[in-house]
Formats: sequence, C-alpha cells, structure tokens
Amino acid sequence: MNDLKWRTAAIAVTAIAALEFVALAGAGVAIFGNPLASHLGAGTAKAAPKQRTASRPLPTKTTLARTDTVVMVLNGNGQAGAASTAARQLRARGYLIGDVGDASRMDYSRTLVMYRRGYAAEGLRLAHDLHLRIVSPLDGMRPAQLMGAHLVLIVGA
Repeated sequence: MNDLKWRTAAIAVTAIAALEFVALAGAGVAIFGNPLASHLGAGTAKAAPKQRTASRPLPTKTTLARTDTVVMVLNGNGQAGAASTAARQLRARGYLIGDVGDASRMDYSRTLVMYRRGYAAEGLRLAHDLHLRIVSPLDGMRPAQLMGAHLVLIVGA
C-alpha cells in the first residue's frame, strides 16, 4: 500500500513540475522573445520562394525594328501546324522567324509572348501587334535555348 501512495505522489509532483516548466518557458518567450527564431527562421527563409518586392516599369522604347527582331515560335496547344501558321503571320508583319517547333507542354490555354532580358519593349510590341495580353520574361527556358531569338511566341488554344 505504501508503494501505491509513493507512486501516486511521484506522478503528481512530476505533473506539477511539467506544468511549471511550460508556464516558465511561455513567460520567457513572451518576455525575452524567442532566441532561436533568428537561427530557425534563417533556414525557412532560404527555403521559401522569392517574392517580387517592387516591379520596375517595362521599357516602352524598342531598340530593335521588327525586321531585326527574331522570334521563336512554339506550338503549345497540340494542334498540328499552329506554330507554322503563327510564324507566317509574324513574317507578314516583318518579324524574323527563328526556330519553329513544339513547346515542352501542349496544354497552354492562351497564347503568350516571352522575352529575353533587355527586350521587354519588343515583347510588348509583338503582343500589341497580335492583340495578346500575356507578356513575361523567359519562364522555363534559358536564353541559350532560344538559339539567338529575342522573343518566344507560345501558341496556345
């Protein structure tokens, strides 16, 4: 019987000590802040995706004439001949056509223009010429993949 009282007393004292520890730890964090936050937060900040803080306005003055602007045309909708048709339309407007082929995916729902660094104004002009709304820097492609093209037109559905 003494053994049972002793165990019960030990469990009660341990529970009270655990509650006191949690209360003291909470008070310490509230008063002094979390001293590990800078160490733990640094690891999560590196893993978090980069966010744009401020966007610079795109240049409005083109540096290349249409006849000097090379456009790579890629089929992104899976319809046979879509890229060739778009390339013919661009040629008729005076653009130089680089490579014509298939995009890495065939599920683009909209046609878009991507530009390499320094050619945002040319990308905006091409989008204006084709009445497109989506213009962005290269996404998913490296400049080396453009084979000298300044812009990429991905033909969507």
